[in-house]
Amino acid sequence: MSLMSSHRRVGVIPRASGAAAVAVKARASAWDVPLTETPGVISLFVWGCELRLTAESDSARVELLAPEPRLIGNLQDSASELFAEAGLEVAWDHVDEGALAPGLSLMTVARVTCPTPGFLRVRLRGPEAERFSRDSLHFRLLLPPSGRAPIWPRIGANGRTLWPSGEDALHRPVYTVAAQGQDWLDFDIFRHDGSPTCAWAETVSPGAEVAIIGPGGGWCPSGPALTLFGDQTALPAIARILQLAPDMVAGPVRAFIDADAADLGALSGDPRVAIRRDLLTALRDVQLPQGGFVWFAGRAADARAARKHLVERGIAKRDFLAAAYWD
Repeated sequence: MSLMSSHRRVGVIPRASGAAAVAVKARASAWDVPLTETPGVISLFVWGCELRLTAESDSARVELLAPEPRLIGNLQDSASELFAEAGLEVAWDHVDEGALAPGLSLMTVARVTCPTPGFLRVRLRGPEAERFSRDSLHFRLLLPPSGRAPIWPRIGANGRTLWPSGEDALHRPVYTVAAQGQDWLDFDIFRHDGSPTCAWAETVSPGAEVAIIGPGGGWCPSGPALTLFGDQTALPAIARILQLAPDMVAGPVRAFIDADAADLGALSGDPRVAIRRDLLTALRDVQLPQGGFVWFAGRAADARAARKHLVERGIAKRDFLAAAYWD
């Protein structure tokens, strides 16, 4: 597998151990990502990057290849973690000790509005906003506990990200980029009781600093057809996917959403969208196009049931996603 990689890190595990190879193989299986193996060399491929493990006479060499600094940092963090879990320590040729975690961007709150009765929309500004609109739908919003100064995650001496804990532990919900400009991005928060993010958005002042990390979480599925199912928590992601679908999907695109009509916003009147209050029943009843992709998101129990139904229906795992957006 050939990759366009302009960033490289090298590390050494200072004792020969089959545990390193076992750890890499186990991670490739857990993540369901490609793995190649030749005599003495194992390569794992993820995020457009490569982790290459080479056995040497009295050690093992770890080589990381990635197309951009954020991804080389993410891969170094993940590699350090997976080897640490196997009781192994990597001596890296370079660590950005003390730097902000890979992919973390500091932003400022520009405004908070209420575009529909059930959602708040937050606009953030910052020079790195543009990269959050490419290749992945989601990011993590990092919020410190109320009343405490933020302590942002930073890179430790061993290459792993050090996250604040205890009283300084961050709330880290995932959100979808709803819209994006040169130096700003918007995201929507579903309004519900007990949400720390809602409480923050309802009281935050313009100019307040906040951190986001990412992007991550996949992109609009491509292929001959796409069928989407989601509840109100998935509405922002569905809206974003429907924006992208004309350039990604050759055939029919349909979305079944369990949400109030007043919250559909720009999707109101979209012929691709239908409101269905029971998504699992809709999933069972809808005729799915041959060879198309099925995307389902909502409560964890519903996502598990949807996954089971799709497997029993004979849909290949590569042709669907059933994600838990909440418990």
